[in-house]
Amino acid sequence: MQTVKELQKNQQESIYGNVTTQFEKAADLMKLDPDIRKILATTMNEVVVHFPVRMDNNRIETFTGYRVQHNSALGPFKGGLRFHPDVYIDEVRALATWMTWKSAIVGIPFGGAKGGIQIDPSKYSKEEIQRITRRFTFALGSNIGPEYDIPAPDVNTNPQIMAWILDTYFSTLPPQERHRSRHVVTGKPIESGGCPGRDKATGQGLIYIIEEWAKDNKFDLNGATYTVQGFGNVGSWAARLLKHHGAKLVAVEDITGTIINQEGIDPDELAHHTELYGGVMGFQKAIVSDHETFLSLPADIFIPAALHNQITSLSAPKLNVRLVAEGANGPTDPEGDIILREKGIDVIPDILCNSGGVIVSYFEWLQNKRSEYWELEEVDCKLHKKIVNAYNCVKNIAYEYCTDWRTAAYIVALSRLQTVYKERGIFP
Repeated sequence: MQTVKELQKNQQESIYGNVTTQFEKAADLMKLDPDIRKILATTMNEVVVHFPVRMDNNRIETFTGYRVQHNSALGPFKGGLRFHPDVYIDEVRALATWMTWKSAIVGIPFGGAKGGIQIDPSKYSKEEIQRITRRFTFALGSNIGPEYDIPAPDVNTNPQIMAWILDTYFSTLPPQERHRSRHVVTGKPIESGGCPGRDKATGQGLIYIIEEWAKDNKFDLNGATYTVQGFGNVGSWAARLLKHHGAKLVAVEDITGTIINQEGIDPDELAHHTELYGGVMGFQKAIVSDHETFLSLPADIFIPAALHNQITSLSAPKLNVRLVAEGANGPTDPEGDIILREKGIDVIPDILCNSGGVIVSYFEWLQNKRSEYWELEEVDCKLHKKIVNAYNCVKNIAYEYCTDWRTAAYIVALSRLQTVYKERGIFP
């Protein structure tokens, strides 16, 4: 019988296996150049750091952190940092690879990276989290930089943590260089050089994508029903923004449990509740339910916005929806994908659907480089244009190759990277 650690290891390896399977399928279909295929199939750099931090009780704990840089053919490495007890190297490899595809699909000059610390942040005080963050930043050293590798928020990280990283990075620079390096991280607080709309960017981009899908399918979002798995930044913003279309949230699931109200759950009230109590459980205007009921509940749209591998050969048959709009990274494994297609459920893949975050991160990076400040309306307008262009590009490729949208999205990314490598050649 497998131990918990063995099960976790297998799950993490399966995530990278999913990325490889998806990559190979698209590469085969588009007949990707064999040499470029070899390059894109591996990561460029993998950094593992072990660092000590003094706790509030004056004891020393040692932590493990990662930064994986997949590819920089299109520009500096870019990707989030997550603080989670299940952060493993294969997971970070997969996430870094997805970031490469994501940036290529939406046409921004970034490569892919990802990182994190193996930690349960709920077990540490705010002061301890600050010291852990600063020590991790120092341990990474020159492996990050405003023109080299730019971290951003991810699972269990936020603008405050980005501000601590920024300040720690500044301390390693001469004074005259500091304010020219604010773009070393994105997702910062506004006052520290952040971009308006960055907090809602991933959820906002997801809603722009759903709007386009609705137009293409002559589907009226007013009165539509939807369910959300994961009510953190992405899930809560997506729910709140979809509410403005007249759609009705009927079920939510997060790490604390499942709640259902087929008459409708107010996303704004639920967001306030989760901010106060750390999860959806205890929300008075819905009933407690279970995972199986959540999966099989009839709805028009399902937004998985939690962690990876939630839609599998076991869970996919239970889904009773018309559209899966992937807010999380890797929520559907290859077996789940096949089942959803057989059931006639449309899937808008993660590397397109949740790309709003990296798009607005690019806007923040650009503003910092130029010492500019854009208003929210300008940011939303530019985000809408970028992500809708990407949606249409993927749609056209899906039609051209007679394939599913996930494979089409990969083909868009791989085609752009292949073009760059063929134009530049390989050194030496």
